[in-house]
Amino acid sequence: MPGNRTRKSCTTAVVLALCAVLAGCSDTDESSRAGGEVVLRYTWWGNPDRAAKTQAAVDLFEERNPGIDVQTSFTGYEAYKQKLATQAAGGDAPDVMQLDYRMIDQYATGGVLLDLSEQQQVLKTSELEPGLLATGKVDGKQYAVPQGRGTETMVYDTEQWKAAGLEQPRVGWTWSEWADAMRTVAERTGEPGGTDPGQSEDAFEVWLRGQGRTLYTADRQLGFTADDLTRWWTFTDELRREGAVSPAEQTTQLDGSVENTPLGRGKAASDVNWDAPASGYLALVPTGISLAPMPAGEDGTPGQYFKPSMFMGVAADSGHPEESAKLVDFMLNDKDAAKILGATRGIPVNESIREDIAADLKDFDKTIYDYQATVEGKLDAPPQAPPSGDTALQTTFMRDYDQVSYERMSPREAAENYITEAKAELRS
Repeated sequence: MPGNRTRKSCTTAVVLALCAVLAGCSDTDESSRAGGEVVLRYTWWGNPDRAAKTQAAVDLFEERNPGIDVQTSFTGYEAYKQKLATQAAGGDAPDVMQLDYRMIDQYATGGVLLDLSEQQQVLKTSELEPGLLATGKVDGKQYAVPQGRGTETMVYDTEQWKAAGLEQPRVGWTWSEWADAMRTVAERTGEPGGTDPGQSEDAFEVWLRGQGRTLYTADRQLGFTADDLTRWWTFTDELRREGAVSPAEQTTQLDGSVENTPLGRGKAASDVNWDAPASGYLALVPTGISLAPMPAGEDGTPGQYFKPSMFMGVAADSGHPEESAKLVDFMLNDKDAAKILGATRGIPVNESIREDIAADLKDFDKTIYDYQATVEGKLDAPPQAPPSGDTALQTTFMRDYDQVSYERMSPREAAENYITEAKAELRS
């Protein structure tokens, strides 16, 4: 996906690139100024719609801060993740960067991110949800601030659900009730009720929290045992064997896109996903989709939580930490910027701004806002950002469950294998 830059920013980028090649200069005050202006690099991942809205907000920031020039660039998520890792390793992280939940621990402990509490005179956080704000902390320091919030959902084919005689799921329905619904859909429509969630670490975490456990402890170790994981994989494996959820040949094709889910391919009636990406189903399910809360534990304990959809952070070695923090503050707290951005990064975490933009939300943004309102005040606080090894463990989690779904390993064997590898990964 091409970068999105202003003409002025592109010119500045060329000058800086030539400077770096010919003179070997670094990102110092001299090399990050052009014509007396402070030059900031701001990067994110996303699609052209997010890029256009982001650029419009940045243009407004530059208009109000004529001494600051912001270079902007974006790519798709996977390319962004790889590029940022390369930049960070080379000591060339952008001044302001968009961060995923699973990046924070890695970059904070690696010295890439600035402790934003050092800029509290510029960056105001008093109107951000305390629980969400805390997710950007590592070892008590605020390395990132959430820009939007999302939550998991069971997205389902509205017409197929009704055809199976099922009512819209309520807040507090249990995993047993969810399993019964999957069976009912399969019996009455001939298609699985939903995607097999056994391969999803996210779904497992919701189930686990409903049991009063956590994915990770405060000291970044596993918060569950092989017995816990065996129970989860036994539960999902039995549903797969019954035909209530999707078979192995479908779930092993999952690649993170909605197009390759059983629901997206018309092979199941529901899927477990985050609320914002669920918009992708609109073009794939002609009969319409609905969002339902995630199941709770059998005693009603919620496992679902509001998660920062993404964060903003500042490079520890930025030549302009105050100006960088000012840009972050603007994107989070300025009401005019909020009207431009809408819900392009999820529902805003600034509580007053969230109320201000609610009336102007349209289409699926409004659907997400209304869905989040149904669980407002009913969910427990989000967990801290996961340890850096979690990115690799997500792949391990899916791989080990593939062995279960293809009946090459029992749930117990796969769970013990995962625990062994996870402990090794978290020690490295």
